[in-house]
Amino acid sequence: MLALALGLGSSLAWGVADFVAGLKSRRIDVLTVLLLSQSAGLVAVTVVVVLRGEGPPGGHFAVWAVLSSAVGLIGLTAFYRGLAVGAMSVVAPISATAAVIPVTVGLAGGDRPAALQVAGAALALAGVVLASREAGDAAARGGRVAAGVGLALLAALGFGSFFIAIDAASEDDVLWAILVNRIAGVAFLTAAAVALRPSLSAGREHLRGLVAVGALDIGANTLFAAASQQGLLSLVGVAGSLYPVVTIGLARLVLHERIARAQQLGVGITLVGVALITAGS
Repeated sequence: MLALALGLGSSLAWGVADFVAGLKSRRIDVLTVLLLSQSAGLVAVTVVVVLRGEGPPGGHFAVWAVLSSAVGLIGLTAFYRGLAVGAMSVVAPISATAAVIPVTVGLAGGDRPAALQVAGAALALAGVVLASREAGDAAARGGRVAAGVGLALLAALGFGSFFIAIDAASEDDVLWAILVNRIAGVAFLTAAAVALRPSLSAGREHLRGLVAVGALDIGANTLFAAASQQGLLSLVGVAGSLYPVVTIGLARLVLHERIARAQQLGVGITLVGVALITAGS
């Protein structure tokens, strides 16, 4: 039950962070959004690690942490760009098919969830797919792919790989895994900024939002890493992939994005899936 609660907490934090970052990416260069928000997260986790006063663990955790940073940044870059060019209510759910990757790896590695939990995970994934259907005439024609779908699929690949890598990195110490992950991320983004030279200026009205994104993202990463050490990766991965429910809800409330009945049904099915996973815990 604790692992599921932590996983759902990561989804909540990611959902809010993604909504805010998606809004900022419509007005600021995506690389700027990433560099400033990731830097804010680095400051936060560094303070926590220093105050705790424990040294890094041994082993190869740093290799996995750096790998998790690389694939996670690929996912975030594609995702934020997708949110900027497409409807959040379409892009966010498609990216959540990332859950398929940790589910597959977890089952292959010996995870044996209860039958009720398997049914819940299947329903949650089915709900995500249903919520990704484009509304309107394009859906009726069955032809045009919604804007940002390709980027959402790339984001799903990056996020799913991140789930696996951060799980491996966190086996000995969650906070050190997150710290190394974020150090590597800021280093990667700084190198990209030097090479691409984007405008890194952001007004005060944007800066506060980007700091909030960084804090929420680092909090979500930490919650997911802790969850992966408490429960089955195959189920925690699904719980951590439910952030689209939050992002879609905020898009509806704040941006007044139209959510088709099929998408509403998808969100409902996803929530039923979560309830079944919880009941089986």
